[in-house]
Amino acid sequence: MRATTVSTQPIAGQKPGTSGLRKTTPEFMAPHFLENFVQSIWTGIGGLAGKTLILGGDGRYFNDRAAQVVLRMAAASGAARVIVGRDGLLSTPAASHLIRSRGADGGVILSASHNPGGPDGDFGVKFNIANGGPAPEAVTSAIFSASRSITEYAIVESQDVDLSVLGESRLGDMVVEVVDPVADYAALMERLFDFDAIAGLFASGFTLRFDAMHAVTGPYAAAILQDRLGAAPGSVVNATPLPDFGGGHPDPNPIWAHELMAAMSGPDAPDFGAASDGDGDRNMIVGRNCYVAPSDSLAVLAANATLIPACRGGLAGVARSMPTSQAVDRVAEALGIACHETPTGWKYFGSLLDAGLVTLCGEESAGTGSDHLREKDGLWAVLFWLNILARRRVPVARVMADHWQRYGRTYYSRHDYEALNADLANALMDDLRARLPDLPGTDAAGLIVRGADEFAYEDPVDGSRAEAQGLRIWFENGARAVFRLSGTGTVGATLRVYLERHDAQTLDYETQFALAPVIAAAEALAGIASRTGRTAPDVVT
Repeated sequence: MRATTVSTQPIAGQKPGTSGLRKTTPEFMAPHFLENFVQSIWTGIGGLAGKTLILGGDGRYFNDRAAQVVLRMAAASGAARVIVGRDGLLSTPAASHLIRSRGADGGVILSASHNPGGPDGDFGVKFNIANGGPAPEAVTSAIFSASRSITEYAIVESQDVDLSVLGESRLGDMVVEVVDPVADYAALMERLFDFDAIAGLFASGFTLRFDAMHAVTGPYAAAILQDRLGAAPGSVVNATPLPDFGGGHPDPNPIWAHELMAAMSGPDAPDFGAASDGDGDRNMIVGRNCYVAPSDSLAVLAANATLIPACRGGLAGVARSMPTSQAVDRVAEALGIACHETPTGWKYFGSLLDAGLVTLCGEESAGTGSDHLREKDGLWAVLFWLNILARRRVPVARVMADHWQRYGRTYYSRHDYEALNADLANALMDDLRARLPDLPGTDAAGLIVRGADEFAYEDPVDGSRAEAQGLRIWFENGARAVFRLSGTGTVGATLRVYLERHDAQTLDYETQFALAPVIAAAEALAGIASRTGRTAPDVVT
């Protein structure tokens, strides 16, 4: 067994986004593409000699082959140990926890999160640093720089490592340790939540439907919700991870989790419904005939945090991404704690969590988490909700009604225009950006613009600065519209338009009806229909 050096040259398009590098699966499977990026990670982090890494992925197509490549390249570059989930599987939250609990130097996560999988789907590779969180801008910039100057990569020639058997083996001088992907994570959850109270809820006849969407969370949910907490067998559906996610789109929202939404509105609806995504870091919460928007979910968790053993002492602070609705801001104000507004991307929460400035954080894109990890955590959010319900013993709809009665309702929606021509999308944003200084005081479909800017963020802990993080427009009635190009797609450009308005009086409008004036104002300002030909968004959440 020996390491070989393979000559290569830079491949365009290897700049990591907010959650690593995502491309189509055929692109990642092309000659040298994966190897170039992995070698660029090793270079970008200052080498791998003597280091310990965590490795795992969501089981999507090419996960098994990619894991073997990463192992052989880690061995060739002098890694001391790689801890990998059995069969190459680890949810992103479980990987973050293992990095932290095992004192690893970082981890490689093979996933494109909520993007579709399969031979014609998407694949992704993300590097997380020693605190368990996504690599910050300085590290991803170093990785990208390395990808633009790479001339060779090192890889060991060997047979595949058997990842189906727990225990240790060697790949050259490197130890490969295969671990149960669920056990350590499940033990962490039991320390954070009142499992006895939740088990008592299920023992009382409480019913659940958790849709794992044929993604990585299935084994975690089955082990925790059914085996440990006593949810009825079959409560976890689509629980077997499949390379193509069963032909579905593993994004937990009402569009793609339509089977769950139908079940929760049926005559025999369970008391509680939930879903998670491809790599297990996102969540969707549904009550009987009651969908909980992610921004609302974050606010409810903050308002009820002291019902959870891990938060009985209260919250140090909360944080949300800038496009996330301001519902949690009102809870933070009532609690007398700080609310931090960050750019999109979980990596921006890391320094706040490490410094103890926040306990709870979340994004409108179905991600919620706390200081137990440095990643968002889908099943953790589900357990948080179950713990609240076990303590309060009221339906989800009642929890939401009580919350809105106290804080008012922030009507909120995201409109996605997918696979746009990138030049066209950038021109739309550039034109709107140029007009921002002149917008205050102008009329937009009957709403008067109160203020407009481009969001920039200075980290209060390390002083790092992120520019050009989205265009914000406020209206005199307190409504807000945000325009942003997403970095998680693999084809063309995705324009996201975030719309919200707060209402302290009328709490039962249909969301799109409540937001109709803001939707019209956003269209008047940006001219999306006239510029793109799209008369409606592709996805509304």
